[in-house]
Amino acid sequence: MAGSIFGVPFDEELFLESWGEAPDPYLTAMIESGAVVQDGTIAGMIQNNGNIYTIPFYNTLDGEDQNYDGQTDITVDEVSGDSQTGVVYGRSKGFFARNFTAELSGADAMGHIANSVSRFWQKKRQARMIGISNAVFGITGSSGNAKKWHDNHVLELLSATAEPRKIKETDLNDLATLACGDNKGAFGLAIMHSNVANTLENLQLLEYRKYTDPFGVERKMGIADISGYTVLVDDGVPVENVGGTDANKDLAKYTTYLFGTGVIRTAKGRVDVPVESVRDAKKNGGQDELITRMRETIHPNGFSFKIPTSGWTQSPTDAQLFNKTNWEIKFDPKAIPMAKLVTNG
Repeated sequence: MAGSIFGVPFDEELFLESWGEAPDPYLTAMIESGAVVQDGTIAGMIQNNGNIYTIPFYNTLDGEDQNYDGQTDITVDEVSGDSQTGVVYGRSKGFFARNFTAELSGADAMGHIANSVSRFWQKKRQARMIGISNAVFGITGSSGNAKKWHDNHVLELLSATAEPRKIKETDLNDLATLACGDNKGAFGLAIMHSNVANTLENLQLLEYRKYTDPFGVERKMGIADISGYTVLVDDGVPVENVGGTDANKDLAKYTTYLFGTGVIRTAKGRVDVPVESVRDAKKNGGQDELITRMRETIHPNGFSFKIPTSGWTQSPTDAQLFNKTNWEIKFDPKAIPMAKLVTNG
């Protein structure tokens, strides 16, 4: 509906179009690396069928072959299968004029507002991808797939001395080999802390991508490339023991993630009113407000989300999404191109 907000013309349909088209270099880099896939099947499931969806799959064919000699009976093995379960989360956020004060003076005020809203949700999406990843990497077990997962997909290379064990040139390749063996070529994306990226940059191994800002100045992005991997630099990855007072206070533990082709599935859920403008006549003597809503799923392929036994509503909280006890492994770990490296920088 056409109208105005914050003193500028506002049309909800045009705003939604601008919001959807706002550039997201991080998501673009993830998709280009092949790690994040927009899943049309999941999208179809979650449009009208609630927040929990189930995806069936068949297990990899296995077993012994027989001698074909005209005498030996051919044995037939049943194809087995299972399913994995994902969850949709919904979030909302309201803004008012003060949130956009700097932008409202520009020539394209509505474009600035749409880009600001888009950047807000981009950061939230990135944080949830990291949080969910850390949850599934927390899965452990004494046998079966859970044990193989933890033994081969989580690699800690930490110093036992006062000298930090920083990331080295071969670490990412070694981790990919440990995790997936001859399937290591599936890996294409790494997410790391800026201190880890700085170590690789000092080794002249990291090449940052650049962009030209509206003033014609070429600037470095938080996206780089190394040995065939797309690298996202994000300080939202887990970091432990920073700023301690003991002798080894510099031995912080930094987590670096490796992701491979199609391992993160994502889709947008149905939202009947994704954006609306309202006016609160009493607040601060009267203020315009912009309300945004979204529903989406970020699902690590090969895992199932388990509905918590308490505190469950129709949309999981971040605490529930990031809780390792709410996830279980379903695939053979070698078929899951996800891996976690922990170093001192």
